[in-house]
Amino acid sequence: MLPLNDPRWNTLAGGYKTPYGPSDALRRIEAGKDAWDELWQELHHQGDVGEASYAAVPHLVRIAKLLPRRDWNFYGLVSTIEVERHRKSNPLLPGWLVQDYKEAMAGMLEFALADLRRVTDRATVLSILGATALAKGYVTLGAMISHSDESKIVEVLDKYDAWTELYAERPL
Repeated sequence: MLPLNDPRWNTLAGGYKTPYGPSDALRRIEAGKDAWDELWQELHHQGDVGEASYAAVPHLVRIAKLLPRRDWNFYGLVSTIEVERHRKSNPLLPGWLVQDYKEAMAGMLEFALADLRRVTDRATVLSILGATALAKGYVTLGAMISHSDESKIVEVLDKYDAWTELYAERPL
């Protein structure tokens, strides 16, 4: 894992394809402060991610392990980076980062499974489900879940299964 004080951060590109070092924002999140907007803005931009985005993932997972609660921001941002890692126009994962990135995805899967048991808000549940699929290597399924809200899912179900015509939510 690239240490947060490593000068290489200043040479790694973020979502704007320009150098971005997320160290300060990651430290703020680790300290319990909100820096999610900055990370969302700088690590991902209109489908673009860079090496700084990839290098931030192991730190996001390390920090998430320390947090008392994880919400949709954690799962959503890591999932977005993972989905966009597969976009042909984005750089490949650097060799020096592959092992840490794999371990981070495995760690995210552990959190996701644990958090799914206790989380009830729809946005976080949807983010966890997308993250789980991605961590298991199901990129297309993870992308569909991660990039969709409930209305988009209903739209797909209506198109192929006449969902709203044939189905209704029924409480247990």
